[in-house]
Amino acid sequence: MAWKTGITRLLSIDYPIIQGGMAYISDGLLAAAMAHSGCAGVIASGGFSTDQVLEEIRRAKDILGPGKTFGVNLMLQMPNKDDVAQVICDEKVPFVTIGAGNPVPWLEPFHHAGVKCIPVVPSVKLAKRVQHAGADALVVEGMEAGGHDGKITLMALLENVLPEIEIPVIAAGGIVDGRGIAAALVMGASGVQMGTRFMLAEECRLHPKAKKTLIDAEDTDSTVTGFTTKDSVRGLKNSFSEKYLKAEYSGAPLSELMEMAKGTTRMAAVDGDTENGFVLAGMSLTHLTKIQPVEEIVEELIISTEKCLAGAPHLI
Repeated sequence: MAWKTGITRLLSIDYPIIQGGMAYISDGLLAAAMAHSGCAGVIASGGFSTDQVLEEIRRAKDILGPGKTFGVNLMLQMPNKDDVAQVICDEKVPFVTIGAGNPVPWLEPFHHAGVKCIPVVPSVKLAKRVQHAGADALVVEGMEAGGHDGKITLMALLENVLPEIEIPVIAAGGIVDGRGIAAALVMGASGVQMGTRFMLAEECRLHPKAKKTLIDAEDTDSTVTGFTTKDSVRGLKNSFSEKYLKAEYSGAPLSELMEMAKGTTRMAAVDGDTENGFVLAGMSLTHLTKIQPVEEIVEELIISTEKCLAGAPHLI
């Protein structure tokens, strides 16, 4: 049975689960698999050229046919962001998530093209701004998330943001199972965004070596680089992160750190170099134990969430 939350109604999906846009690995195939499972997939723009984004959008459309929901993540740090935004509008993608910059100027052009806008925000201040500017929903992403993360935990963000915001709020950061989804919903979120859990999907193009590294990871293997430069990135400890952190905390100049980190996401995700590259992943790691089809992952998430919610009234 489909769930009824603000996000399921907004995006016309059965379950309020959005797959995060992950650089190099969130493509049209993964987005289509999410849609077939009653959720919302997101095609990344990070790591893809404009032509590749267009190709993946059309791939998802070809698999899904008309009327199915999927989105594209617009990374505002990308040099081709204007061209990607135009492709999103031209292709009339159902929705866009917007991160790594100020989303406000982008809302009106997307809305004019009929694209729903879901900015990713790290604070109450920006949440209020995007709501006032007309965002359809928003994602609050805690520091537990993989990749570029914030400085506030997800629970604290939800505590701060939810009482102030009327549009649907999507919780993101460190959620990998039904317990996390249930907790977010009970707090008042309308849905969740999950990336790391779907890195182990059969339909995810993440390199097999990176998938194995994720499966083998322990809870203490999560680390953050770039914390002192205000451009923090969360991933798994390895030779690269050890070398980077040593340089970072020794006071290496930003230019040296940027050069050191250049290309490391691709090295891990695409080439499978999990020692010199950086496997981006969230903090919840110990229950990521196997590779499964998206449909099976979603089924497990739904069953475990419903079990948690069914037991909640008996806690008091």
